[in-house]
Amino acid sequence: MSPPQLPEGANEDEVRVAEQARISGFREESRAGRMRIADEAQPAFRRTVSWGAVCGGSTVLFTTAGVPVMTRLRMADRRVLDTLINAGVARSRSEALAWCVRLVADHEAEWIQELRDAMASVDEVRNRGPRSAEGAS
Repeated sequence: MSPPQLPEGANEDEVRVAEQARISGFREESRAGRMRIADEAQPAFRRTVSWGAVCGGSTVLFTTAGVPVMTRLRMADRRVLDTLINAGVARSRSEALAWCVRLVADHEAEWIQELRDAMASVDEVRNRGPRSAEGAS
């Protein structure tokens, strides 16, 4: 959707709030149509339909398919998640944990890529590994 028209000199916060407001309006206006499409598409494709919108530099996902993950956290870790919930950053521990994972991915993308590359190298070495005694004859 097209970005909102703002007065000359609008700062980043004003732009972001205006974009978020436009997306929010679109979400409400399109709800019935999106639900109708999802009701038809989900059984046909046997997948959950996810929705989102982009306006200017803002992207908002309305519906996303969450996958349950089992985690065991210590009390201190749970307090961090609860702080994010109490501060309004997340609505649940699950959402707070997802927020933390995204933060690490955003700020440590280069390091994460190095880990992935290293693991790919380990896989290559494993695949070239020694042959079993049975197959050597």
